[in-house]
Amino acid sequence: MPDQSQLHALYGGTFDPIHYGHLKPVEALATLAGLHNVTLLPNNVPPHRPQPEATPSQRIEMVRLAIAGNPLFSLDLREMQRDTPSFTIETLAELRQERGASQPLAFIIGQDSLLTLHKWHRWQDLLSLCHLLVCQRPGYSREMTTPEHQQWLDHHLAKRPEELHQQPAGKVFLADTPLVSISATEIRDRLHQGRPDADLLPPPVSEFIVREGLYRNPNPHAILRR
Repeated sequence: MPDQSQLHALYGGTFDPIHYGHLKPVEALATLAGLHNVTLLPNNVPPHRPQPEATPSQRIEMVRLAIAGNPLFSLDLREMQRDTPSFTIETLAELRQERGASQPLAFIIGQDSLLTLHKWHRWQDLLSLCHLLVCQRPGYSREMTTPEHQQWLDHHLAKRPEELHQQPAGKVFLADTPLVSISATEIRDRLHQGRPDADLLPPPVSEFIVREGLYRNPNPHAILRR
């Protein structure tokens, strides 16, 4: 378990597949925010997006391959062990109970997710449990979509990364991370079309996809869960 006196960050996603668009901004964020450990939380049943093409075990293995040898990252499989939708607030509540009230905890999201945060389950409770660390995303505004949501952001905004280490939760940090224009959808589309993916994925992940025959054809069974 990471040092409970240090800021610890969590990063969730389907990771179908995990790629440089996930990893490179988070590595840059770690430098900016003084992170020593980022826990990846692959989810089993995402509540607001199409279901993954790769199986849970395949996605877990791709994450393991992607972070092997990188001391920044660790892996937590609690959301993969659920058969119900993975709501971030519930996972954060579990982790807060485990870590105690005083450890600084943060959850990493992209700017696209910040702009739609008001659609998340119990979104207004998130900052009672953690900080939010926001990575830039190409093509997304740095301003919130309504004056009410902008006021909420301004109230919680961390001006300096040191603030994230000084309290357990409650701040939003907008990080000047590199704009990496890669998405899992783009990668899957490339592979469906038989196009190369070497510049988008860590080599062990790309090799695993080939061995497993993943993403050869579009998945007709992806269902949008709400």
